[in-house]
Amino acid sequence: MKTEFTAAQLADPDIRESNGILRTCVHCGFCTATCPTFVLLGDELDSPRGRIYLIKDMLESGRAAREEEVRHVDRCLSCLSCMTTCPSGVNYMHLVDHARSHIEKTYSRPLMERAIRAVLALVLPRPRLFRAALAGARLARPLRGLFGGTSMTARRLRAMLDLAPEAVPEPGESAKPTVHRAQGPRRGRVALLTGCAQTVLAPSINEATIRLLTRMGIEVVVTAGQGCCGALTHHMGRQGSSHAQARRNIEAWAAEARGEGLDAIVVNASGCGTTVKDYGHMFREAEPALRDKAALVAELAKDVSEVLEAFRYAPTRERPGIAVAYHAACSLQHGQRITGVPKALLERAGFDVRVPAEAHLCCGSAGTYNILQPEIAGRLRERKLDHLAATGAELIASGNIGCLTQLGGGMPVAHTVELLDWMAGGPAPAAVAGLRGAVNAPAEASSVA
Repeated sequence: MKTEFTAAQLADPDIRESNGILRTCVHCGFCTATCPTFVLLGDELDSPRGRIYLIKDMLESGRAAREEEVRHVDRCLSCLSCMTTCPSGVNYMHLVDHARSHIEKTYSRPLMERAIRAVLALVLPRPRLFRAALAGARLARPLRGLFGGTSMTARRLRAMLDLAPEAVPEPGESAKPTVHRAQGPRRGRVALLTGCAQTVLAPSINEATIRLLTRMGIEVVVTAGQGCCGALTHHMGRQGSSHAQARRNIEAWAAEARGEGLDAIVVNASGCGTTVKDYGHMFREAEPALRDKAALVAELAKDVSEVLEAFRYAPTRERPGIAVAYHAACSLQHGQRITGVPKALLERAGFDVRVPAEAHLCCGSAGTYNILQPEIAGRLRERKLDHLAATGAELIASGNIGCLTQLGGGMPVAHTVELLDWMAGGPAPAAVAGLRGAVNAPAEASSVA
């Protein structure tokens, strides 16, 4: 693609990088066939190729974002399926991230939309606030009928209430800074990203991760000072907030890595993993010390499935007799290019793993997307659930809390690591209780001890 940025524009490192990305695109259109919004809406501007044209014009002109560009960029899920499909290696992720940052800086959204986005950016990365907000949502659910209008604001408010769980688990011990010692001879040492929303919605995921790794002889460190990875605000274009959140993690983990040492930084929410693995790029223009720390952290970041495979996970229980529909989170299969390992681990653990049709398409979660774009997200959810149910499986396994939340309410859902922990001696996840043929199905106390 031909570009015409001026020399002054190219002095900006973000423009310079976007220019290189744009020039890589050859207009082939392969991306359209695998783009969820194009598949649903059939609008060229709701495909990666169409958005690339819009972004090019917006950035090249140097002007403020306009409503048309904002509308179509907002509809992008950042599922990155286009990057898996692209034969030219177009880094659409970095291009759309730049576009979102430009939109955030130059476009004035309607008041209610600004308010909703501000609330999401404030609450979701902060577990205490998020827990309080969920309690408020449960109390407000009987008032859902008051938001019966067809306006986008009304639909977003309904989506927030609908996504709030009926009950919030008690806070787990796993989020507290501490060192979880390896059982038996120590084979490795890792840090664990405990995250933000996940610690509130499903602390059992971190607990299962710690139990499983420590039983495998791996010491697990939960560092003080870590928090939200920055993904939620990053994908809303709030670069200042996301970089501040990322920097706290970088400082905490780099100190641990350069102190007692780390074999990996384990991430069990794949949306977070994609972002943490991109810290080196996010801080490429930072001062040398921070840049080096960010690159170190990005290199150490591993999805939990990668770590389990590297340390040779092995089950200890008999085969469970359960068919599992594996939902590949977009951030794992497209963002991190991890496809076969989670399925292989589940099969090794004795599950009958089934892959649904259209496995490459997003479920509609995508961070805050299912709140900000509820209609499209809802259509993608139903499409995904239909395909998962068609496998004949008894439960859904996935490696991302956003997907598990989005798909909940249909078939039972469990994080991949919860199932693997169970088959290696841990308690059964709540999702398998009562399933036909399940071995040791009653859930036991969920503890990191």
